[in-house]
Amino acid sequence: MKKNLILCAVAGLALAACQPEEKKQEAWVSHAFDVALHQAKEMSSLMADSAGRMPRSLYTGYTMDFLVEQMECDSTVFIDSLLANPPKEKLGKLRACSIYDWTSGFFPGTLWYLYELTGNDTIRQEAVRYTNRLYPVRKMTNNHDIGFMMYCSYGNALRLSPNDTIKPVLVETADNLYARFNSRIGCIRSWDFGLWNYPVIIDNMMNLELLFAASKMTGDPKYSQAAVQHAKTTMKNHFRPDYTCWHVVSYNADGSVEKKQTHQGKNDGSSWSRGQGWAVYGYTLCYRETKDSIFLNQAVNVADMIMKRNTPADLVPYWDFDAPVKGDTPRDASAAAVIASAFFELSGYAPDGQKYFDYAERILKSLSSDAYLAEKGKNGHFILMHSTGSLPHGSEIDTPLNYADYYYLEALKRYSDLKK
Repeated sequence: MKKNLILCAVAGLALAACQPEEKKQEAWVSHAFDVALHQAKEMSSLMADSAGRMPRSLYTGYTMDFLVEQMECDSTVFIDSLLANPPKEKLGKLRACSIYDWTSGFFPGTLWYLYELTGNDTIRQEAVRYTNRLYPVRKMTNNHDIGFMMYCSYGNALRLSPNDTIKPVLVETADNLYARFNSRIGCIRSWDFGLWNYPVIIDNMMNLELLFAASKMTGDPKYSQAAVQHAKTTMKNHFRPDYTCWHVVSYNADGSVEKKQTHQGKNDGSSWSRGQGWAVYGYTLCYRETKDSIFLNQAVNVADMIMKRNTPADLVPYWDFDAPVKGDTPRDASAAAVIASAFFELSGYAPDGQKYFDYAERILKSLSSDAYLAEKGKNGHFILMHSTGSLPHGSEIDTPLNYADYYYLEALKRYSDLKK
């Protein structure tokens, strides 16, 4: 009975509709909304009969010579089991994922943002439907990314159409995330695989938002206290003197550092682009939730580093800040979208916030150009082109990604709100 109650409650989100403000939009923004709405409707229709599945990306291939060139290493480095080209018949086709994949919450979240931006009732109905698919994820305990999965979907649903019956889903998810916090180490464990003793990745900063929300919903400070401690421990151990960050820091049982690595970047000493985006976004949200200046200072320092290290003229980063600059070096539109969204929020907090707004606006205009914004009906019905998932693993290279679309729309929303 409880499951039915919650599912019906989510369906009841339709009762509260968002009405867009009447305001003339810039032409490029209106075009972006138009394309995004078309693509999302087509994707929703395409996935309608795929119960328990979400759109993630398109299958792409690679050559070993290309990977060696980008990594500037010997081919013997590539021993990971993920290094397997998809069959030729799959290339360019939709890569769907299960609801238990770390990216499963981004498509429902994309639909919620589109509903908020356009007031389109069809998109609202689709947002409800795809959010419902994630209901079983509330029981998941073996992944820190339940924050991504459930807060991007259920969190946006609750924000756009408040309904107390949804709160237990988010609190149950937060309990499972909180259970991964080790007070002696001072961090939430990220992965349950690999040879690390206690791995913590910079991505985990993004999942803290769920914990802050849980404290507000329940009145229990334990969630936010764990989030703050995680952020402080990560600040201490993940960052180099120039404010670039490692991807992975693994801890010994006593809280000392076991090793520092960059799992999805060029090498351990490089600056994986999306990881730097996660960092500036994560510390900006920590400042929003705590108003502690140490988090604002960290966000500003990381943002300033990004502005120095991100070299392409259109400000859409190469897949790693230290990648060799060649004609075929992949960009990462997902990193650009995360950075733009974070910078728009940071612009409202930092003393010299205008420079972050201006930088984010340049990124957003690049992403909204023909170079990155898909044509209607193309790009497998995803919104943005040219993202990179994990080049060292031969995974999702120069392809659309569902989280690129999500943070692009979030950035568009933040931009539109600030322009008002």
